[in-house]
Amino acid sequence: MPERPIRLFGDPVLKSASLPVGDIDEGVRGLVADLVDSVRIPGRAGVAAPQIGVGLRVFSYNVDGDVGYVINPELVEVRGEPAKIDEGCLSVPGQWHKTPRYPYARVRGRDLEGNEVELSGEGLMAQALQHECDHLDGIVYLDRLEKDERRVAMRQVRESDWF
Repeated sequence: MPERPIRLFGDPVLKSASLPVGDIDEGVRGLVADLVDSVRIPGRAGVAAPQIGVGLRVFSYNVDGDVGYVINPELVEVRGEPAKIDEGCLSVPGQWHKTPRYPYARVRGRDLEGNEVELSGEGLMAQALQHECDHLDGIVYLDRLEKDERRVAMRQVRESDWF
């Protein structure tokens, strides 16, 4: 399956909550393959289905060489005090902003065989899990920024050549 183009901030699919995956059919298998191919590109830590225009609860990840996916993920645990860490998004190209994220996160979901899977981690993995689950809830990381940082970010979006 090919890498799919990334939808950019302003596309309504990015602000809509995704629907849960029901039956795992060839369409879902193709979506997972496309997400995994799309996340393998260097510099990408995660790609959520809405970022490639599909409003279903699936994301792929690529953290420290560990590549995979989760179907119908639920963020079931976060721990620690949120800290502001540099964060970017493929759907908001060229921008990095201090975003509050928990240092630990755990997600529970399914694989293509319907088996329950859990994925957890600290650092970049925790950040990716929170970021991708946000996408599935119609939240872009810019929505998490504090007021002054968001004002700067939105000005940068409006002035960008892609918006």
